[in-house]
Amino acid sequence: MRTRTMLVPALSVAVTAALARSLLRRRTALVDVPSDLRHPMLYLPLDAISTNLPLMRAIKPRATQVADGVDARRLTVPGPEGAGEVAFWVYRPTASGRRTGALVWMHGGGYVVGSPEVQHHVCSRLSAELGIVVVSVDYRLAPEHPFPAPLEDCYAALRWVHTHSDDLDVDPARVAVGGESAGGGLAACLAQLAVDRGEHPVAFQLLIYPMLDDRTVLREDHRGTGRFIWSPRSNRFGWTAYLGRTPHGDAAPPYAAAARREDLTGLPPAWIGVGDLDLFHAEDHDYARRLSAAGVPCELHVAPGMYHGADAFVPDARASTAFRGAMTAALSTALTTDQQG
Repeated sequence: MRTRTMLVPALSVAVTAALARSLLRRRTALVDVPSDLRHPMLYLPLDAISTNLPLMRAIKPRATQVADGVDARRLTVPGPEGAGEVAFWVYRPTASGRRTGALVWMHGGGYVVGSPEVQHHVCSRLSAELGIVVVSVDYRLAPEHPFPAPLEDCYAALRWVHTHSDDLDVDPARVAVGGESAGGGLAACLAQLAVDRGEHPVAFQLLIYPMLDDRTVLREDHRGTGRFIWSPRSNRFGWTAYLGRTPHGDAAPPYAAAARREDLTGLPPAWIGVGDLDLFHAEDHDYARRLSAAGVPCELHVAPGMYHGADAFVPDARASTAFRGAMTAALSTALTTDQQG
């Protein structure tokens, strides 16, 4: 009894000391983050996804608001063979009355968490501001549904947009794909898959700090990135869940990790946005460089001082509004009737 009594205070001291060291490291790292981008969550060691996925899924964020002037409806369609139905949300301007473009959107969450409802505000705002149709896919999540299940769900949504383009008043030549984080990775792979299958064209890729390369897990030196929100440990967990195995140097299956594709010629034009403190900064920068080298028009927007998801955590910060503004402008140029002539 005496040993146990002595052990408890010792453990408490050790835990307290470890937390204090972690807090100190984070306070030091915050020097690189602009003051208006700082958020209380940055002081916490956010590896809960890799340590307790069931708890993270149980804590469901509230659905965000749909923008005024937009009709939002949840639909289901037949999914991949033997997989049941695929659900998605469709956002349409209520006062459009003209043929428009469309965006097939994938939410973030490291391939293991997330839902379309959390991004009602993002998708409906794009629909309202640009007068386009947005389809946000409720794709299946890993590890229960590893690759290729989530990607095939997204392809089913792309197919639905094209086959219902007349009903939606959508120009099939102006259908884009896009997403944030893991959703951006899915969007990049969806563009590759669509080009290779040659069934349903994609006009543009809108890639928001996309999760493109499983080989980032193998890097030891992240050069000061990945200290906030999405860490190397979380990245390892997400990729392992999605691939069904731990990432390694050998090739991943085709369309599993967009950066693994060797020949990028013929892919749709792209806009890639990422912060310079984001774990994905290096892989996103490299993918943009390779797209341009392959003759694919690609605009890379790097936001100084932005960590992963900063624009969602602090949406009113100057860097966040500039980041979202550049993203919206790029999509507008790609899809709106006036810009298309």
